[in-house]
Amino acid sequence: MKKYTKIASWWLLLQVLVLFGCESDDSGDKVDPKPDGSELFVSAEVKSTVPKIVLQGLAATSGYGQFAQLIKYDVAFYRFTYKTTYRDNLINVSGLLAIPQNTPTPPALLSAQHGTMFKDTDAPSNFPASFTGFELFAAAGYVTLIPDFIGYGISKEIFHPYYDQKLSALSVVDMLKAAKYYLKNQNIATNNNLFLVGYSEGGYVTMAAQKEIETNPDHDLTITAAAAGAGGYDLTGMLSGIASTTTYANPAFLAFIIQAYNTTYDWKRPLTDFFQEPYAANIPALLDGTKDIDAINQGLTTSPAALFNPTFYTNLANPAGETVLKKALTDNSFLDWVPKSPTRLYHGTADESVFYQTSESTFNRFKNAGATNVEFIPIPGGMHRTSIAPMMADALPWIESLNK
Repeated sequence: MKKYTKIASWWLLLQVLVLFGCESDDSGDKVDPKPDGSELFVSAEVKSTVPKIVLQGLAATSGYGQFAQLIKYDVAFYRFTYKTTYRDNLINVSGLLAIPQNTPTPPALLSAQHGTMFKDTDAPSNFPASFTGFELFAAAGYVTLIPDFIGYGISKEIFHPYYDQKLSALSVVDMLKAAKYYLKNQNIATNNNLFLVGYSEGGYVTMAAQKEIETNPDHDLTITAAAAGAGGYDLTGMLSGIASTTTYANPAFLAFIIQAYNTTYDWKRPLTDFFQEPYAANIPALLDGTKDIDAINQGLTTSPAALFNPTFYTNLANPAGETVLKKALTDNSFLDWVPKSPTRLYHGTADESVFYQTSESTFNRFKNAGATNVEFIPIPGGMHRTSIAPMMADALPWIESLNK
């Protein structure tokens, strides 16, 4: 009897331990740890450390000679791999991480968004074979992130989701969070400032990231300031301009956004719905990642009336036509948000690709909606390719003045 009682007691104790153990495990499952970027970080591969004198020479040969005096530091470059969300799944994407060496105080974090690119080899993570110019921010003393964006670098098998606001934003935000984790893990100190800079598509992506950060506190990021140049922020206004112009200098952009929306949103429409032949048949090969903008433009036409399918072209100006496309453009425009952090918009007044009016109308809407921290800086006579250097000449001293 005593033996049975002892066995029963041990059995009861075991059940109690199992019961409390299960309750403890259940409780633990319900409390998710706060994301710290480790869930997004994949790897940081050292590429090279480039002396400042070499970077000064690179600046001079690339049209950024006026910034040579601001290049103060050697820079360590890394091919940075992280995760972001695409079609509800986490995928690996890449970018360039540039860390200035031996700064006297912890540097600020700066994310720089590149303009529209068509060649896979131009991805920032291919540095030094590729060069965006934004690498010079690191030489000026900023820990600089340059995301490739989805569709470039290690994710080049995906067709780039051009001018998709959410995907654009997350490709920046997720790199920032992954990089912050990596820097902390490597004991690389930064100060509390965060700057966003971008031009052309990068101006649009900068604004998308700014909106995402300012409207979603779960990201746990605070923007010190943002500088965005020549982005297509008002895509509906851009559409109106294209529908009414007789000549458009860079038809590569038009082919790119139509193909991107058709792919990203899985419309599966034949390109002949949008474009006339022979352009419809040629566009997939033109946008295969091996050709630059000049080669693509040569394979198209600068006449929208000749480029587009006549029915499609007519429907661009018809309020009842192409409603799905127009809704996508509206959804990806910045029509119902106002920046909170200090913001400067830049645009060349003679921009032939992204119309000057898109920045002007966006700025006016921000001001009319009560924005107090937004400035608009026109670049007189500036065209699309000539306005980035004047923008940087103004933006960098402004950023420097806020980096306190």
